[in-house]
Amino acid sequence: MQHWNVKEISAPDGSRSPEVLHSQEGESRVVAIHLRAGQELGDHEVKEAALLVVADGRVRVEAGDESVDGDAGTVFRFDPQERHSVSADGGDARILLILAPWPGEGHYRGGERVSASSSDAAA
Repeated sequence: MQHWNVKEISAPDGSRSPEVLHSQEGESRVVAIHLRAGQELGDHEVKEAALLVVADGRVRVEAGDESVDGDAGTVFRFDPQERHSVSADGGDARILLILAPWPGEGHYRGGERVSASSSDAAA
């Protein structure tokens, strides 16, 4: 069994602190991020389906024409390639990002893109 306390993830220099907690080819990737007050993950997308869990603090998530505030315990789900942004406007926030399957089809992997056939071969 592996376990982590997401509330303890923090970059010593005060920057965003993405820390990969788990990464299994063909399965999932779990990333903990500590956003300081005022920091944001600007408008972006990922190739995988994504779950974003607010572990501590409060965030504002924007996707399309929708904007939702979420505090600890809130879970957001994004389809692959769904554009969104996440900001910590009201103080520090800690979030957990779960990507599955990892890597998703079309994900760039250092000179190559993952396809359904190469993902199946890696599994």
